[in-house]
Amino acid sequence: MDTPSVQNSSASDRMATILAPGLRARKKSAVLSVLAALIWPLQAAVVARAFGQLLAGETASALWAALIFATLGIVRAGLSYLAEAQAQHAADHITAKIRADIIAREAIRSDESAFGGAGGISALASEKLDLLIPFVTRYAPAQARVMVVPVVILALAFWYSWAAGAVLLISGPLIPVFMALVGMAAKEASARQMTEIGTLNDFLVERLSALADIRLLGAGPAVLQGFASQAADLRRRTMAVLAVAFLSSTVLELFAAIGVAMVAVYVGFSLLGVLEFGAWGGQLMPTAGIFLLLLAPEFYQPLRDLSAAWHDKAAATAVIDEIYAYRADTGHRLQGTGGQAAPLPGPASVVLSGCHTLSGRPLPEISIAPGEHVALVGPSGAGKTSALRLMAGLEVPVTGHVMVADHPLNEANADRWRARLGWMPQAPHFLTGSVQRNLTLGRHGDIAKAIDTAALQKVLDTLPQGLATQLGETGGGLSGGEARRLMLARAIFGTPDLILADEPTADLDGDTARAVTHGLLEYAARGVTLVIATHDRDLAAQMDRIIDLGAV
Repeated sequence: MDTPSVQNSSASDRMATILAPGLRARKKSAVLSVLAALIWPLQAAVVARAFGQLLAGETASALWAALIFATLGIVRAGLSYLAEAQAQHAADHITAKIRADIIAREAIRSDESAFGGAGGISALASEKLDLLIPFVTRYAPAQARVMVVPVVILALAFWYSWAAGAVLLISGPLIPVFMALVGMAAKEASARQMTEIGTLNDFLVERLSALADIRLLGAGPAVLQGFASQAADLRRRTMAVLAVAFLSSTVLELFAAIGVAMVAVYVGFSLLGVLEFGAWGGQLMPTAGIFLLLLAPEFYQPLRDLSAAWHDKAAATAVIDEIYAYRADTGHRLQGTGGQAAPLPGPASVVLSGCHTLSGRPLPEISIAPGEHVALVGPSGAGKTSALRLMAGLEVPVTGHVMVADHPLNEANADRWRARLGWMPQAPHFLTGSVQRNLTLGRHGDIAKAIDTAALQKVLDTLPQGLATQLGETGGGLSGGEARRLMLARAIFGTPDLILADEPTADLDGDTARAVTHGLLEYAARGVTLVIATHDRDLAAQMDRIIDLGAV
């Protein structure tokens, strides 16, 4: 995956790169939108000619004019519909592509993103990314119309009257100039708003994950006050963005109103005979005057549409900058693809040699023989979890190498090695789905045996639908001990020949800790290699060997 830099590319280059997946549909949308807008001069000519004939006393062609006008209107509506459909298709394709890219990056990331926490990344992939849709569906087609329609109308205006053309020529360019000045403020305000949205999401995720501790410490009011303060700040930033959007619309409407009024005054006085200049070769004719009056508002309409969507561009630019900043944070990726693979042949052994963790901490030489039961102990931060992650291929050592099953652990065999592992993380994680789905993860195996070994049946009996009970990501409905038993059942499901368990008894009461320990040891007694990271000295004492990482 490419990792472009925000500093090394212009805003237009970044936008073109991000919107490239929907380029073909966007071009179709732009062409159709321009064609739809160019039908109005034809309709205006039909109307002007019909009124001119009525003023001359000719009424026979009025019905034909109405039919032609209606037909052109139907064609214009059809082209507009097709243009909007193509724009929406492009927007959906672009957002789906970027969202899939974010998910793919997070699925293989082995460490936290420097871009932000889970809340910031989820905000980028959901609500922020959706801000690209109005830009593609509204601003981009309006931009295409601005580049063509005013030029065509200006040429038609000059064809009939140099005075009317001069009014449009003078008032028209003033609008983009003032919109550009307003747009600079809009981009800055939108960027601040985007940053605050990500920060607020990260803040909420962190507080929700620590909700139990907050309640125990009685810190609820302080947390609520902090959240309210940040929410109020976000509200102020959002109103600042809206204020800029209204300002850009006001500027446009002012100049557009002045321009249309000046054309109307000129045409009116010319038709009354007060003004005898401004038309080529004599006095302005009624048909030409009506045509100019109908064209003048449409000259400014694309600019009105662009102004209405101006804040969409500001928001989209801010989001694109965030996407580039996110992509520039490559981080450390998992080895392998995370997919299913045939187990790697060889003994269930692991050797860490000369390894330094991502934090730079050195690890001792660790060699674990097949069927051995080993406890990794030491103070917090000693590298116990990192050692387990290195053994599982969930981290890549900064230096040194990892040998598994007498093979160097690398990109090519990481998936095959993990097919032999049972992983029991320190913090239980769940999928949104049933208990059975969380236990099996789509694998085949003896589910009854896993439930029995992990003493999970008593837990299932208390759930309303047993294995079919639905769980959220936080395991709602399960206590800490019940969640840990489910993690144990998941780890031993599929009969792995090596179990890696990170703090399997942490924060558990004595009975639950003994039940989890019994399940681990009962399964490991079948000749399975067992490696645990623990602060529990009683659990460590039941292992064949203890490695103290705190002595490094």
